[in-house]
Amino acid sequence: MKLADGFEAAFVGSSISAFNREQVAVYDYLECISVLMQDMCEEDAIEHFQYNVIGSWVGEDTPVFINMHGIAEVEDYLEE
Repeated sequence: MKLADGFEAAFVGSSISAFNREQVAVYDYLECISVLMQDMCEEDAIEHFQYNVIGSWVGEDTPVFINMHGIAEVEDYLEE
């Protein structure tokens, strides 16, 4: 499992993998942005994160970044 350097504060756990897929590290997207905002403005943090972190593929165990929210916030996107 690979970790995203510098984002320890945003680490929330790891995936439970099935079908012989690699287990991957899981990070809170907004917390990652907050980490970057210690050194840059929000706009630059988002741009840097999108391009340099999310845009990086480091193999089958590339970390994933999730939006942390409640079910009420995603009801419009749920399949019926």
